Amino acid sequence: MDQGTTDQGAVSQGQIVRLMDKGYGFIRKDGEEKDLFFHANEVQDTHFNDLKENMKVTFEVKEGDKGPYAANVKVVAEA
Repeated sequence: MDQGTTDQGAVSQGQIVRLMDKGYGFIRKDGEEKDLFFHANEVQDTHFNDLKENMKVTFEVKEGDKGPYAANVKVVAEA
């Protein structure tokens, strides 16, 4: 089955564009305009409350019940 140009499971880079107090946020993948949802449980090596908008991160794109989301989120550079 053809899944198009998806890079699901591959490590991607981007930046945090929005953080919500309820324990989730959104990442914009480098070179794209669409934001990806991520949950605090997907943040690795850093506490969710220490994240800041514009931080550079790496992550994997996974497919969930409600569409794609960012998993295994890791900070690579401070904002």
